Amino acid sequence: MAELFKIPLENDTSRKIIHIDMDAFYASIEEREQPDLRQKPLVIARNPSDTGGKGVVTTANYVARQYGVHSAMSAQKAAELIPNHQAVFKAPNFPLYQSVSEQIHTIFHTVTDKIEPIAFDEAYLDVTENKLGLAHTIDVVAYIQKEILKETQLVSSAGISYNKFLAKMASDYRKPAGRTLVLPEQAIAFLSRLPIEKFRGVGKKTAPRMQELGILTGADLLEQSEMMLMQNFGKLGYGLYRHVRGIDNRPVAYQRERKSIGNENTYGQPLISEEQVQVELKKLAIELERRLRKNQKHGLTVVLKVRNRQFETITKRKTFNEYVGKAAELEAIAWEIWQTIGHAEDGVRLLGITVTNLAPQTFENITLPLYDWERE
Repeated sequence: MAELFKIPLENDTSRKIIHIDMDAFYASIEEREQPDLRQKPLVIARNPSDTGGKGVVTTANYVARQYGVHSAMSAQKAAELIPNHQAVFKAPNFPLYQSVSEQIHTIFHTVTDKIEPIAFDEAYLDVTENKLGLAHTIDVVAYIQKEILKETQLVSSAGISYNKFLAKMASDYRKPAGRTLVLPEQAIAFLSRLPIEKFRGVGKKTAPRMQELGILTGADLLEQSEMMLMQNFGKLGYGLYRHVRGIDNRPVAYQRERKSIGNENTYGQPLISEEQVQVELKKLAIELERRLRKNQKHGLTVVLKVRNRQFETITKRKTFNEYVGKAAELEAIAWEIWQTIGHAEDGVRLLGITVTNLAPQTFENITLPLYDWERE
């Protein structure tokens, strides 16, 4: 009798959600830096021969994956799977990965400010409304993937749907460089044909328990009652009962007000002269002015970020009593900061200019002579 009075499940299908997942992100960056690695089984982990067999795999390129290597596997096991000692081990370079991630998120912000980062290599975007004015979400995704490839030389996969769960499942569906759209009327059919271990939350421990109960696919999961799933899997069962029906009403969790707008670039060939640095600062300033104008912002603080070929990162900021945002002034300020912290002979791998302490451009500069001062 209780089932007769069960409250219907609510399913919000009004949103347009994208999940972007960079393909073999860390390994792809290392291949970009050293193209000769592309044909070799590359494992991002410390070499187990140097660690006494300790350590785990962060990720691996697609060549290594053909041998069964995957993330979270022991580095020693990865070495054993790849014959004839062919595996190339590289320790993770997280500062480099983070800098590339920041480039990608700058691209995201040209589309929407409703961004929920998950890790360096993935994020959810709510593009129910987008800054590009594009009517079709598939066109928004095409723009994002194209810009990521142009700016970073890396490929990404994308899932598009009306909620976060489906967008994530869709981005995993066709890799690498995939693009999968799941409409509301397609959701249950799409999920029904997936193996149960593909469902988010069903891990190595849960999958065997599911299989023992005869739940091998999404279609099998769909046949189970909410009570049965909760009794066997608790909170996970509660979520899976809804997810397999295409229901996930969680919004994209984003920071509503941007605290900064920046522009930076990573150089495959380090900059080695003052002239090269000045040329690049000018380019960065011009693009940063465009981004500030697009967001209708200017700010009181300019930050210069410099990374050398030893991957040492230095930042310094200058704060003013008047708002800045024009390319010429951004370039001049960045160049002034550079002269206090920069050394071209160290080789420059990354330059970035960021404006913080933002305000809408409708906030006018008002100079009061009594308070004509600058803060470092």
